[in-house]
Amino acid sequence: MTKAIHLSLAMALATLLVATTAQAGSMRCGSHIIADDQRHGIGRYEVLKRCGEPTERAGDTWIYDKPGQARRALSFGPDGTLRDISTPR
Repeated sequence: MTKAIHLSLAMALATLLVATTAQAGSMRCGSHIIADDQRHGIGRYEVLKRCGEPTERAGDTWIYDKPGQARRALSFGPDGTLRDISTPR
């Protein structure tokens, strides 16, 4: 194969890897992206400020079911910081 084909394949693979990684553990709230791997854990107040009220709350887990997006479950630790963002079934 030529160098151009190798480069194209490498770029396509890198793009796919980045897109897959960005989707897991994050969600969009308007112009903000909330992620569970932020350096300084984002707290409940910041999530409320950026995303508004969740669709439902179950203890330390908040569910957001926004139109046009996958349903997301946000889990908070005992200190109120975001620990995990997942897609519930």
